[in-house]
Amino acid sequence: MDMPSSCKYTMFFGRNLNSITCKGLALIVIALFLRVVLRPSLSGYGGIDKNNLDLIHSRSLSLDSDNGIRKEKFLEVPQIVWGLNNQKIAFARACLTARMLNRTLLMPNLSASLFYKEIDRLQPISFDKVFQFERFNALCNGFVQLGRYSDLRNRTGVYELQKGSGRKWTVERDLDQLKEFSEDSFNGYEVIRIVGKNPFLWHDHWPVKDYARVFECLVLVDEIAKEADKVVSKIREVGKEMRSKSQSAQSGVDPDSSLLQPVPYVAVHMRIEIDWMIHCKKLEQRLNVSEICSSKQEIMERVGNIVGLKSPIVVYLAVADSLLEDSSILTGWKEGLLPVEKKKLSVDGIYKKYPYLLQSAIDYEVCSKADVFVGNSFSTFSSLIALERTQKMIRMGVTSSCGVDVRWPSYAYNILGKSNGPHKWMTNMSDSSLKAISYGSNIISC
Repeated sequence: MDMPSSCKYTMFFGRNLNSITCKGLALIVIALFLRVVLRPSLSGYGGIDKNNLDLIHSRSLSLDSDNGIRKEKFLEVPQIVWGLNNQKIAFARACLTARMLNRTLLMPNLSASLFYKEIDRLQPISFDKVFQFERFNALCNGFVQLGRYSDLRNRTGVYELQKGSGRKWTVERDLDQLKEFSEDSFNGYEVIRIVGKNPFLWHDHWPVKDYARVFECLVLVDEIAKEADKVVSKIREVGKEMRSKSQSAQSGVDPDSSLLQPVPYVAVHMRIEIDWMIHCKKLEQRLNVSEICSSKQEIMERVGNIVGLKSPIVVYLAVADSLLEDSSILTGWKEGLLPVEKKKLSVDGIYKKYPYLLQSAIDYEVCSKADVFVGNSFSTFSSLIALERTQKMIRMGVTSSCGVDVRWPSYAYNILGKSNGPHKWMTNMSDSSLKAISYGSNIISC
């Protein structure tokens, strides 16, 4: 198409186009140019070609973007069961599954009791009776989203998705299923309801850092958080009295002003119950390793050999209630270490007010807030605490736990470390799957 010479001259020198004809021709030229440039990236009726679709799936799986989650489409999952930390993993896995499907997760029920230990098994408890609902959405805004059943507009728009199971249901097949349900053909359903097994048993497709991000958004409701604070205050109070007596005995004068600061304490997740010892022995045989089980004596010796640990100091023992009648767990500790548990602290009444899940949540918080934490690297409870404390260190700019004076240090007593003490423990946040923390291998070595 030829243009009037006056138009060419005017456009070439960037002057104003005074002619209506020139303006119209210029718009046509620009439209043709854009069509030629953009056409290779489009196919069909403005759709996205297969390569670009794969790229979208890849981005969804990596969870690197924060573009927001649809709030009008939902994912529903089965009731979450087992212990507190397995339930936290199941919840996070459900959240990340919903994220991949670009859906809001309908707030699931947790289990207040261990269904294999208590008569009132599978006693449900609403998520928002344990963790703050609005706070979760605020902290995880743009990453994952929780919704309520009251948010649903049309309960008839439900598609039931059966999760595969068995040896033939591989990680790859599970991932293919999720990709299939990420496609537009399922957008007509307001709710995709997954039926079958507990989310904790689903295949894992997400890196540790994404689980950690979900865990960071889990904040205990005020009632339970305050109960945990009472226990922590009691521990520090005992520690303050112990240090005050120690300083008075040494100097014969009043304690110094350092006691005005919060007195530090050590928390030890002591796994020596009979059922745990049976489980860990079988696990050692199956994995052909010898660093899973730890006797009471081994735990006491290694905690006493922590390099740089300043005594006197209180050692809080997070133990099962079945061990509270065993007074031997409080004897044999190194001089300068004062072991206490909930019964000796006279706080067992706080725990007895609540079902198992909330008792465990209180103990988790007490261990998480400890100045030094020592646990078993094959325990889910210990592993998630170490992960949370690692995340705190990273937020403070710490990338290695090898220094003596690192804040929030964690140790694994089942692995021998320096000076016959427990091994320094910092979670490897670069692992591609949370499965790594279940086998004691997710530890950065100094």
